[in-house]
Amino acid sequence: MTNASGGPSAAPASSGDGLPSDPDVEVDDAASGAPIRPLHLRWPSIGLVALGGAVGTAARALITSALPSGPASWPVLGINVLGAFCLGLLLEALTRRGSDEGRRRSLRLLFGTGVLGGFTTYSTLAVDAATLLRTGHAGTAVGYGLLSVVAGLVAVVVGLVVAAVTRPDARGARR
Repeated sequence: MTNASGGPSAAPASSGDGLPSDPDVEVDDAASGAPIRPLHLRWPSIGLVALGGAVGTAARALITSALPSGPASWPVLGINVLGAFCLGLLLEALTRRGSDEGRRRSLRLLFGTGVLGGFTTYSTLAVDAATLLRTGHAGTAVGYGLLSVVAGLVAVVVGLVVAAVTRPDARGARR
């Protein structure tokens, strides 16, 4: 966006047609004239993410405590791949149902950012890879890291495709 002299200018709170330029700002918020708080600073949104994160983290803890693990945490690899698949499925399904607002936004925050964000743990992947490197298992560390990232990417794509094939788009037509 540029100003009258051709230089950059700050984005307006509203796009001139009454719609907010920030997708995280509701039309009613922009029209009220009140200061607009970004979505990540609103208590209801924070609450949804925190609640979902607590559920996802508890589920991960239950799974990892029930399954054996060695120097590379194979249960965590499985959790991360499953979480990536579920995130792809969720986001594609929500996108096909319409814009990211209202109930769809709440579902995305609760399940996508919250539950699946708490369920997956790529930080444990990093710690496991570093531990493997420190203990002289460089090949295993690199393989584990690459497998985790590639399998996660493949899982996201599979989730997107499954949702695209099984979920109607916003107009009700299947693609």
